[in-house]
Amino acid sequence: VPMVAPGNVQVHVINSTLAKVHWDPVPLKSVRGHLQGYKVYYWKVQSLSRRSRRHIEKKILTFRGNKTFGMLPGLEPYSSYKLNVRVVNGKGEGPASPDKVFRTPEGVPSSPSFLKITNPTLDSLTLEWGSPTHPNGVLTSYTLKFQPINNTHELGPLVEIRIPANESSLILKNLNYSTRYKFYFNAQTSVGSGSQITEEAVTIMDE
Repeated sequence: VPMVAPGNVQVHVINSTLAKVHWDPVPLKSVRGHLQGYKVYYWKVQSLSRRSRRHIEKKILTFRGNKTFGMLPGLEPYSSYKLNVRVVNGKGEGPASPDKVFRTPEGVPSSPSFLKITNPTLDSLTLEWGSPTHPNGVLTSYTLKFQPINNTHELGPLVEIRIPANESSLILKNLNYSTRYKFYFNAQTSVGSGSQITEEAVTIMDE
């Protein structure tokens, strides 16, 4: 098997889900056989928005021939990763380069995990929601938009409310009685807005 690990391993993080890795080729003598390529082993160490450490699953990408760089797609935003590189000949793999640590930046969050509308009165509705399953960063706020829908399914004027990230419920007051409303709800990180969840609810006709 090859005797030497690739040197000077460098990681260039391109965005929250993609990184490029470079390495110096090993001397051909040290390959001790036919150079088949290089293997990059990489794995997520932890999510930076959740401190939980899960079972670590190593991923392997093979780059054929004498390539000295490769792309790592499909990374998770706002996470800490490690990687190393090994050279491969017909017999097997050489030693691993020292582990290199890199971090992906924040991305936009997934949609809130649920939006529930309860306690209808003549002029109010109570909204409850769950934070996104994948925050992909530090949540900065939620945005709620809502508008009335009339009997001919035309949409009325849209109202927008910004809600602090640590809130999980809101009572909407001063609504029209016996009116159907449509709600659009999403979360934000410093990078931008995630996908929205929609829901409809009706205020009651009379007490």
